[in-house]
Amino acid sequence: MIYDSAMYKKNLRSDLVLLLAAIIWGFAFVAQRIGMDFVGPFTYNGVRFTLGTLVLLPFLFFGASGKEPLVKVSHPSDRRKIIIGSLMTGLFLFGGVALQQLGLQQTTAGKAGFITGLYVVFVPIAGLLFGQRSHISMWIGALLSVSGLYLLSMTNGFNFAPGDKLVLYCAIVFTFHVLFIAWLSPLMNSFLLAIIQFSICALLNLLIAFTIEPVNLESVLQAWAPIAYGGILSVGVAYTLQVVAQKTAHPAHASIILSLEAVFAVIGGWLILHEGFTARMLAGCILMLLGMIAVQVRIKC
Repeated sequence: MIYDSAMYKKNLRSDLVLLLAAIIWGFAFVAQRIGMDFVGPFTYNGVRFTLGTLVLLPFLFFGASGKEPLVKVSHPSDRRKIIIGSLMTGLFLFGGVALQQLGLQQTTAGKAGFITGLYVVFVPIAGLLFGQRSHISMWIGALLSVSGLYLLSMTNGFNFAPGDKLVLYCAIVFTFHVLFIAWLSPLMNSFLLAIIQFSICALLNLLIAFTIEPVNLESVLQAWAPIAYGGILSVGVAYTLQVVAQKTAHPAHASIILSLEAVFAVIGGWLILHEGFTARMLAGCILMLLGMIAVQVRIKC
């Protein structure tokens, strides 16, 4: 085998960029919890996704992605499917982040990060419904993850804490969000797809916030730091890093590195929020992380 140093450096840069995205997303769970000290969950999500949409707009209109066609199909029926699919991605994203934010009111940032990460396992399992083939490592990963989830969350018998249950539902919703993204992304500009789903998510969150939460400018300004982190860094910057890095990163590397988001959620909760962490919970996290990695490594039989 010929050693290609240029390709190695390119892949290494991509992996490091993806690692940065995982770090940003992991610590975002901390920002999400701190933000709710000042504003409601729907207000927080509404403002941060509005910020994220504004951050991405220049990339669509002035960046290199502008050379890419906005929609890569021409038949009217295909365009209608793309419109409906884009709306659905926005709805799934809204449902996922709403459940996650509500769950964070009743669980720790670390546990929420790991339970959310289960979508890495759920996606290939749900893919069976669409005729995708399974492999041994997928079932190994699922077993490890379920075992880890039990140790992490079910500390009182077989009862989930209310927050853990909401975040698990969030992971299920994100599973379908990922499947829709996988179907749509080859058919349209990546930044256009992101902006559509982010703007729908922002609008729906703000509509609910103004309906059921006390929304005022003073509270939003008090929460400016966690909102800015969640909107500018987590939604805008990290997504852009992922798009840029995955153009040259190995798909298996990307999946495994991005699953480390859950690890950084635990680290952030421990360092910043001083969240307690027992040996049982640590064992659960390790099993879940192994499950996330195992499902990305195909074992031939």
